[in-house]
Amino acid sequence: MRALIVDDDFYCRNMLHEIMRPFATCDIAVNGEEAVYAFKKTLQNDGRYDLVFLDLMMPEMDGQQALREIRAIEKDLDLNDESKVKIIVTTMLDDRKETHDAFFLGEATSYLVKPIDENKLIKELVNLGFSVNKES
Repeated sequence: MRALIVDDDFYCRNMLHEIMRPFATCDIAVNGEEAVYAFKKTLQNDGRYDLVFLDLMMPEMDGQQALREIRAIEKDLDLNDESKVKIIVTTMLDDRKETHDAFFLGEATSYLVKPIDENKLIKELVNLGFSVNKES
């Protein structure tokens, strides 16, 4: 599995990376602009992300805008639903509008509230169809 972790908070990025390291190769971005760049660059290099963890509240370009841009890139490539990256929105906000926008306007796959609980995250990965066997 290949994952992109997008968060402007150093602690949150590192925590997600530590949880995911046994299951995935992880790249890191600190804002939405870096996330969109990494997403495009990976596709240009004949790769793809299986999973993106995307914080909603970030400077420069927030998670909502990055989510819309990633989905627009996938639409331009005419990817079907099975080929689209799974995006788990991560945020400290318990804001119904932000959640609504992420799911219905941005087509987020899932939503986790920070601080991220390792067991909940692993359960969500399984629910999304990912193998959580440790990589060698």
